[in-house]
Amino acid sequence: MANIESADPIDPELRIAAVRLDVADLARSTDFYERVLGLPLISREHDRALLGADARRPALALTAIDGPTLASPHSTGLFHVAWLHPSRAALTDTVRRVASAPWPIDGASDHGVSEALYLSDPDGLGIEIYADRPREQWQRRPDGRGVRMFTSPLDIDDLMAQSRSDPQATIAHGTSIGHVHLKVADVARAFGFYRDALGLDEQAQLPSAAFLSAGGYHHHIGLNSWQSAGADPPPQTAPRLRSIEFALGDAGAVDALRRRVAGSPQRSSPAPVASEGADGLSVEDPDGNVLGFAAASA
Repeated sequence: MANIESADPIDPELRIAAVRLDVADLARSTDFYERVLGLPLISREHDRALLGADARRPALALTAIDGPTLASPHSTGLFHVAWLHPSRAALTDTVRRVASAPWPIDGASDHGVSEALYLSDPDGLGIEIYADRPREQWQRRPDGRGVRMFTSPLDIDDLMAQSRSDPQATIAHGTSIGHVHLKVADVARAFGFYRDALGLDEQAQLPSAAFLSAGGYHHHIGLNSWQSAGADPPPQTAPRLRSIEFALGDAGAVDALRRRVAGSPQRSSPAPVASEGADGLSVEDPDGNVLGFAAASA
């Protein structure tokens, strides 16, 4: 068995390419993500819609549920999908679009590394809209590893002063999924999987929460058990996260990850490799979240 501790970390070029959500009412959710959040509609079929700021690479896939049911807020699964804006002005534009929809904004926070606002889609699936501060402004922990993240009130007035024009109908080009935050049953168990089996680096820990990333980013994956300690995943008939799709730098990085996962003790836990193929691999984390990895397209 491979020595996981000596294995290289996951490819530092990792990024989140897309998320796939199952939704109760496809027309309703497509309208929300297109009109309120501002994601251009790329294609629409009878049971699926693709949206995103880059028409060549859809960032959001919505799939209709046949016979939807409700999910408990205490189940594991998606906490929020976080849409990273290329500038504070671009974030301001999205805030104005959401407010003019009108659609409720549930909260706003300054995390030191970023400025963020929170809302929910029509199914109650969480959304964060945010902009990063420059990396040189991120506070580091005393040991020099990771970042110092916190939650303070956001200076809304200063943010909104970045743009006073009417919002554009579509989200700014260059907006992407910066991170995905998950509700998990056991933070230590999930953290061990993402660190040891996949090779992400710890960036920060808070009470009942942990944050990991590749390439020194503040986090690509967030984990918390604030509502979900000891819980089960939502039923497949409930609106939920279907999968997170990650892009790695090249096929060599995918192969390296495949070898790492194959040699991980996590293979004998509730986190098996779901499938493997020539172009990528798909694994399940300990809470049943499906994670796909493939080489980035040109």
